[in-house]
Amino acid sequence: MIIKQFEDKPLAHYSYAILSDNKLAIIDPARDPLPYYVFAEKHNAKIVAVFETHPHADFISSHLQIHKETGATLFTSKLVDAAYPHETFDDDDTFTMGSVLFKGINTPGHSPDSISIVASTTEDSDEAPALFTGDTLFIGDVGRPDLREKSGKMQAKREELAKQMYHTVQNKYNDLPNETLVYPAHGAGSLCGKNMSSDSSSTLGREREENWAFKKQTEEQFVNHILSDQPFIPSYFGFNVDLNKTGVEHYAKSIHNVATRIGVSSLDTDIIIIDTRDEEVFKKNHLPGSFNIMARNDDDSFETWLGAIVEPEEKFHIVLNSISDSNYILSRVAKIGYEKQMKTLLTLEPQISLHRAEPLDLETFKRNPKDYTIVDVRNKSEVSDGKIFEHAHAIPLNTLRDSIDTIPDDKPVVVHCAGGYRSAAGSSIIDDLKSAVKVYDLSDHIKEF
Repeated sequence: MIIKQFEDKPLAHYSYAILSDNKLAIIDPARDPLPYYVFAEKHNAKIVAVFETHPHADFISSHLQIHKETGATLFTSKLVDAAYPHETFDDDDTFTMGSVLFKGINTPGHSPDSISIVASTTEDSDEAPALFTGDTLFIGDVGRPDLREKSGKMQAKREELAKQMYHTVQNKYNDLPNETLVYPAHGAGSLCGKNMSSDSSSTLGREREENWAFKKQTEEQFVNHILSDQPFIPSYFGFNVDLNKTGVEHYAKSIHNVATRIGVSSLDTDIIIIDTRDEEVFKKNHLPGSFNIMARNDDDSFETWLGAIVEPEEKFHIVLNSISDSNYILSRVAKIGYEKQMKTLLTLEPQISLHRAEPLDLETFKRNPKDYTIVDVRNKSEVSDGKIFEHAHAIPLNTLRDSIDTIPDDKPVVVHCAGGYRSAAGSSIIDDLKSAVKVYDLSDHIKEF
């Protein structure tokens, strides 16, 4: 049994290919299936199965496309009530592929329909079994239980799911040995948990020893801990759950229906403009009405913030740094199923003067911070650890558009986050929606405070 882990860094998403006897199974595939096809071709293997551990909230899966293009059987829990062709895979259900036996375990907690999948060799060997845990068990943490209160046919309240997660951790993995390899669907940086390790895999023995969820505790203690300080829920999460329960259309076909315009000097539109360029470039010259959500490289959490600021089915344009970035940006938009909302990909006309963001006089701000309305766009959990400026208005970035009227107009506004990425987006949103006041971005100068 050969296991290949694939990483989608911006979403901290792990997917897997399991190879045995020229046959391949895929677990929790990303939107673009091409990497799995390349891997299969390299090993002269046929893709015969795709396992979905649950309907994902933070990305769109390519399971239906892979089924249509390869004939692979799709497996998921009967509790999903999936609308795509599939076979159910629940407690004690099995599937044999070459010398590998796959076995299902119902592991509710992150969602009511979550499963974990055990893969073990059927041959006599010392090879440890592999446990693919989806969003149930992470390295150092477990999946959050508060994402399915308003999405999917099978909804569940967070308290109910938290209790289910407690019993999953207490009971569902007990028959597996300590040497079992643990492969989760996410790592540090994902919003599907709160304190995940940067490690991409572990063993069940290590998790039993080090993961807080396995510590001896009452159900009440477990529930109180898991429900506290969870990250915010982006607008697109419920939208993605419903899309994944149905399955989406062909990836390449879907992203190539977007119009492109080169050298734009103006845009007469009421539709949101998302400018993906670096904040320094954006501040010097941008179209009025633009929100600066940077997508410079895979270290920028563009997908998350696009799906947090823009609502599902809300139309938008995208400004590129270069036309050569078009496929890269399209792929990132498609990961969260927002490609059909895009009206235009565009570049700006060189040398033309559009709208400019004024730089903050940092020394004046340092001497007289109370002469400014300070807006802190960090998450609630960050602010609860302490404000950086006591008189700041704490408005998380994902709620900023809906909270714009709570920001006073009587002083210039200074926006900050923890490092500069979110404040670039936040200051551009306020600058667009509150034209009567000057808006400044503290950017990475926040580190001086």
